[in-house]
Amino acid sequence: MSDLITDLKSLEIETLKNLKNSKSNNTIRAYQSDFKDFSSFCTKNGFSFLPTQPKIVALYITNLSKSSKFSTLKRRIASISVIHKLKGHYLDTKHPLIMENLHGIKRTLGSRQKAKKPILINDLKSIIKVLNEKKINAKNLVESKVKAQNKLRDKALILIGFAGGFRRSELVNIEYDDIEFVNEGVKILIKRSKTDQSGEGTIKAIPYFDNNEFCPVIALKEYIKHKFSGNNIGRVFEISDKSVALIIKRYAEKAGLDGSRYAGHSLRSGFATTAAEFGAEERNIMAMTGHKTTQMVRRYIQEANLFKNNALNKIKI
Repeated sequence: MSDLITDLKSLEIETLKNLKNSKSNNTIRAYQSDFKDFSSFCTKNGFSFLPTQPKIVALYITNLSKSSKFSTLKRRIASISVIHKLKGHYLDTKHPLIMENLHGIKRTLGSRQKAKKPILINDLKSIIKVLNEKKINAKNLVESKVKAQNKLRDKALILIGFAGGFRRSELVNIEYDDIEFVNEGVKILIKRSKTDQSGEGTIKAIPYFDNNEFCPVIALKEYIKHKFSGNNIGRVFEISDKSVALIIKRYAEKAGLDGSRYAGHSLRSGFATTAAEFGAEERNIMAMTGHKTTQMVRRYIQEANLFKNNALNKIKI
């Protein structure tokens, strides 16, 4: 009997380990951050947070709805559920107290998010023109070289991020060995992504652009030539995913755009919206971005066609 109990405990530990390994480290950290907020709410009000009850979750999201978007409420519920599973507890997140409350909040607040702006072609050109400026303010030669290399990096990052419809996490995890330059352009291996947690890997192919000034392949090749001379190993961009957003905001502002309206996702959404505007097929956009469902891609297509297929175009005044 004791052997059976020991085996069951081992199976339980192994099962919890598998559950944890099914998510990326970034995802787990996000769940833990969300759960920390929930546990603080429970501690403040004298509730049990692990395990908890549907009634407590319902009270939490009602309180949260006063200052948060609807999408945040759904994410917090998912996080609470996942942490319960990882700790071996069951929580019915489909309980009527949670679902009916959530439905009521949705009707009151609405669920549409105010998304960050996509970087479209004209925005991209304005940003790259700023990056192409030769002027570098530096106190000495070493600082000048660092700033010059950072500009090469930022240009390659932005152009590759746009052209490949990359997620921030994919961009910052590209390694030197993941890149292969070919006659047509460059092939980049994405070893793991949000929709490929098992690590099967996908390859994104980016061709040369006709205009060298805005060509992502040339920009990447030039940056790599300066960065990897004699040391061809490691991550290409060597920055965090949060830095991607900061870089985009900084150069958007230098280009005369409102930096607060752009984020790391602006490159990805910009590619999808621009590709749709130029008539790319839905499946080809999805092949590049890695979207598994059509819902988000169709939102980009709808955005691209707001003026193109507008009924007012038929009215002549």
